[in-house]
Amino acid sequence: MITTHTLSNGLRVAVDEMPELKTASIIVRVNAGTRNEKEDENGIAHFLEHMAFKGTKTRTALEIVEKIENIGGYLNAATGYGETEYMVKVLSEHLEIGLDVLSDIILNSTFHDKEIEVERGVILQEIAMYLDIPDDVVADLLRNISYPDQPLGRSILGSANNIKKFKRKDFFGFVQKYYHPKQIIITVAGGVKSSDVFRSIEKKFGYLDGPDFLSPSEAKFKGGENRIEKQLEQAHFIFALEAPTITDPKVYDARVFSAILGGGMSSRLWQEIREKRGLCYSINSGVESYPDTGQIVIYSGTGSEKISELSYVVVEEIKKLTSNVQDAEVSRAKTRMKAGMLMSLEDPFFRCARMAGLLTTWGRILDLEEIIEKIENVNVQKVKDFGSMLLNSKKASLALYGPVTEAPDLSKIVSVLNH
Repeated sequence: MITTHTLSNGLRVAVDEMPELKTASIIVRVNAGTRNEKEDENGIAHFLEHMAFKGTKTRTALEIVEKIENIGGYLNAATGYGETEYMVKVLSEHLEIGLDVLSDIILNSTFHDKEIEVERGVILQEIAMYLDIPDDVVADLLRNISYPDQPLGRSILGSANNIKKFKRKDFFGFVQKYYHPKQIIITVAGGVKSSDVFRSIEKKFGYLDGPDFLSPSEAKFKGGENRIEKQLEQAHFIFALEAPTITDPKVYDARVFSAILGGGMSSRLWQEIREKRGLCYSINSGVESYPDTGQIVIYSGTGSEKISELSYVVVEEIKKLTSNVQDAEVSRAKTRMKAGMLMSLEDPFFRCARMAGLLTTWGRILDLEEIIEKIENVNVQKVKDFGSMLLNSKKASLALYGPVTEAPDLSKIVSVLNH
């Protein structure tokens, strides 16, 4: 049973009582991430997430992790484009300890210069590690060209130049601007009582005050080509077209279309490009949706001599799917979407993240039945209509990384798509 509550200062709380469990999973979501950064701040949200574990007014870095690990718990955090999430999992009897540690690191971090320098080195190594992963690099190249000169087009890790210059005052400034009640959502799932959770959160966060919710600037899909020639074993290809926002009912049409196109081993792209032609080891598609924008993305890696054929086959499969999608394919895609969602609900952390995301997007937690109904409403005609929209797209994005000399230009790919 899910219960929601809003503190007098605007901080929102949701609790999913799962009495069969002996654990409590907690996520504190601060609705501030990469999209909230100015260009010269790019990377600070992620750096700040690292620094939250490095000491507070009453605990050292070691004492923070020992407090959780001494009771057998788990502590972590993650930064996204629109949010930073701090998470703890503990036994239900230690709910109070979990909330105490989370509130401490979020509200009382000290950002000592010595710890900043240590973590600066860690993040610079993280950036270097990422640069050795071609599929991550090409994904960032795509974002950069889909959303040029916009926060959504920048890397979550930030640039090395920015990381090298951040100072203690920069972290305090970002916290002061965004870490306030109306920007925070706390979700708990597990063997807990909502009344206990609300009481504890009121005690730890109820005294806070702050401005109204600060939304990031609106993102606009622009499109273009980003191509980097580099000596690698594979040519990495990623292609995107504009898709509906997360609140647009047509987003479900897009997700079903994507699932049929490249959502698994039975998908059109997998069967044609891997199983029939042997052009790649793996290929997939997915839909990225935000409150103000979205894109359908297709990724694969292949040999330099096969990149041209793969590029054109991807477009031809989009066209074929639009013209001859089958009822059985739509039914299978919808079944997989529903099953995937229901299976994910077995994970309490997923439940927490889901509640926080829904409260952020909709201001309420949508019932499972409501979401399943949205999926069920998708039919063959709606999938075709979405495909037709893609075929008429004038804006598209193409990112290429590796030995990509033989890859066609974006203009040629779009020309095939439109005719």
